[in-house]
Order: sequence, then C-alpha cells, then structure tokens
Amino acid sequence: MGFIPSNATWFLADLVVTRSIEDDPRTVVHINTVLVRADSAEEAYLRATEIGREGEHTYENTDGKLVTVAFRGLRELAVIHDELEHGAELMCRERVALTEEEIRQMETPKEWLSVFAPRKGSSGPNYMPGSVMDMLKRSGMSESEIAGEES
Repeated sequence: MGFIPSNATWFLADLVVTRSIEDDPRTVVHINTVLVRADSAEEAYLRATEIGREGEHTYENTDGKLVTVAFRGLRELAVIHDELEHGAELMCRERVALTEEEIRQMETPKEWLSVFAPRKGSSGPNYMPGSVMDMLKRSGMSESEIAGEES
C-alpha cells in the first residue's frame, strides 16, 4: 500500500463511465476525475464507487434515442498529500531516464491545452441530452456552436 498520511482527508478518483446509445454499436468511455472526501483509503474507495453508481442513469438524446450511462469501476484512486489550496500538489507521476526529446514531447503548448483549445464536436455517437440542448439554446448558443462546428 502507498503512503497515506494520518491526516489525509482528500483523494482523487478516476471513474470509468460508459455511455451506450440505442442502435449504435459504439460505446463512449469517459474517465472522470473526481475529488473524494474520506478519512481512509477504504472509505475513499467506497465513496468513489458510490459517486460512480449514483451517476448511472438513462435519458433520451436529441435524436430520440435512449442513452444508458453506466459506472464500470475505478481506474485510479490516489491520496492528496497537501492541503487544498493554490499550488497544492494533487498528483505526481514519476518517469525515469527520459531523453531530452521525450521530455519535450510531454510539454503541451498553451494553445493546445484543453482550456484554450477550440471546442471540437464529438466524432462519436450522439449522447447530448435534449434538456441540455434546450438549455444551451435558451442561453443564446446556436446548434452549430453547441456541436463545436467551425463557423
């Protein structure tokens, strides 16, 4: 077992969640990272799996097809060693003996980071809930903007 400080109360859990769309053979898989408050690793595991199970549901997409959201399990569960505040380290991954080129390839230019990258439509099946589409339209977005299409 990894080192867990006695005062640890926060964990990061990667939930594996699938979306299956009626009449479409493709399954969409999301890895959702969530923050979990717990007093032990065992409690964190139980609470993370509870979060996953509570997210299971079905709904109708904008094409009138049934979408089933299913929690498949945890991909990762890690303790946060630091207090939650600006600059706190949330997770660490170690790599050893990388070349300078391999290190450069790990760096992402600012414009490619998710928060700065242009929105792209999904190439997968349609799992957009009709209720979300309606809300986005009411907020003034067009269907092409919602779909992430070039204007």
